Amino acid sequence: MTTASEIVRVKFSVGDLVHHKLFDYRGVIVDVDQDFQATDEWYETVAKSRPPKDKPWYHVLVHGSASSTYVAERNLSPDIDTAPIMHPMLDHFFSKFDNGKYISNEPVN
Repeated sequence: MTTASEIVRVKFSVGDLVHHKLFDYRGVIVDVDQDFQATDEWYETVAKSRPPKDKPWYHVLVHGSASSTYVAERNLSPDIDTAPIMHPMLDHFFSKFDNGKYISNEPVN
């Protein structure tokens, strides 16, 4: 059973358009982790700003590339540009783009 103290509030959800504050790119959320789920080695090598591991992290498809990233919530803001993004994996995750948000292929539990 989950207690109120264990519930982590996430700022973004799957399909949301986001902007990376440090690296100035747009993207779309494809998965959400309530806390850091990568390896300590990855964190030491890649997460140079040392964002908190006990806060939400997001898997993001990067606009205009074939890349995806793993980003701490504190480094993301809502994207003010509501235009669709371009990424070769969009169709794998989403069925359509509606009103500035992508709609997931997967049914929500």
